[in-house]
Amino acid sequence: MYRTNTNTFKIIMLGPSLLQQGGISGYEKLFLEYAPSEVQVSHIITHEEGAIVLKIIVFLKAIWEFIWMLIREEVDIVQIQISQRGSVLRQAIMALLAWVFQKPIILHAHGSQFHLFYAGLPKWAQKLLSWVICKCRRLIVLSESWKSFYIENLGLKPEQVVVFYNPVKVPAEVPHRSAFAKVNLLFLGRIGQRKGAFDLIKAFSFLPTEYKTRSSLIMAGDGDIEQARNLITTLNLQNYIQLPGWIGSDERDILLRKADVFVLPSYNEGLPLAMLEAMAWELPVIVTPVGGIPEIVTQSENGLIVNPGSVDQLSDAIRSLIENEDLRFSLGSKARKSVFHLDIKNHWIYFLDLYRSVLS
Repeated sequence: MYRTNTNTFKIIMLGPSLLQQGGISGYEKLFLEYAPSEVQVSHIITHEEGAIVLKIIVFLKAIWEFIWMLIREEVDIVQIQISQRGSVLRQAIMALLAWVFQKPIILHAHGSQFHLFYAGLPKWAQKLLSWVICKCRRLIVLSESWKSFYIENLGLKPEQVVVFYNPVKVPAEVPHRSAFAKVNLLFLGRIGQRKGAFDLIKAFSFLPTEYKTRSSLIMAGDGDIEQARNLITTLNLQNYIQLPGWIGSDERDILLRKADVFVLPSYNEGLPLAMLEAMAWELPVIVTPVGGIPEIVTQSENGLIVNPGSVDQLSDAIRSLIENEDLRFSLGSKARKSVFHLDIKNHWIYFLDLYRSVLS
């Protein structure tokens, strides 16, 4: 494909607001922060949290801005962040516009529940969505398991689908976690059933009193906070569990620095950024074998794996890390080393190669 300036890649990236809460906006911020000088990324917001009228206005504005740029500016690649439900409808419209203007499309699939969403569509909608997604030059997925799903269910060619694990900003130094009076447990994510938040509260309640008094649990995130607070009150755990709500990146890093164990007992995932960040901060993780997690976390090697919904297993795993300091340190050390290759700088090296292959 002919390009007038072979030294610079001009990219339009379509995705949610950078101020929005959630994994995709977190990824976008990291991606844009470390963009190399040879890449010019124009970010168009296609979704904003708020009332339905605001969402419609934001999306219509995005369509207008996108078409204007396609007509008036030189564009090499259109890069679209896609999830599930409403995101699929919005971004499918944008993909069709890019296809009409004959621009190479890179779709980046983040949806942790896309398989459930897709299975719930009528057959005609599945075929239409498959047709649209197959128009992309490359589909980026978060794990080998997701690659298999898209090839087998949506009819993409194997060479169209590439696996890019989510990147992480690896801190140069981590705190020395010596033995403290309390073991600090940390959950980062949307408070709700999908992330296993209520299972975690119940699992903590199963701990013997001596283990509760030796530990604390912070569950930071938005979502069903009131429901979680009611459960905490019902189980008489107010002295042990804190719900600070949604936090920014600076507060997140403070919590990661102070934590001793990270827990995320999800039912569905793509590849959770919060888990990767915790591992980069040398924390042992307790997670479930969903999405791309088993491709990063190995049982008893760099983390502990429990079955989704198994409150007993989750409670036992938490107890083992409270009582076994050596195990905490060993898993944490190996966890940090196992995500070095996912550093954001390496991620951008892979992306530059991807851009070149798409435009060759």
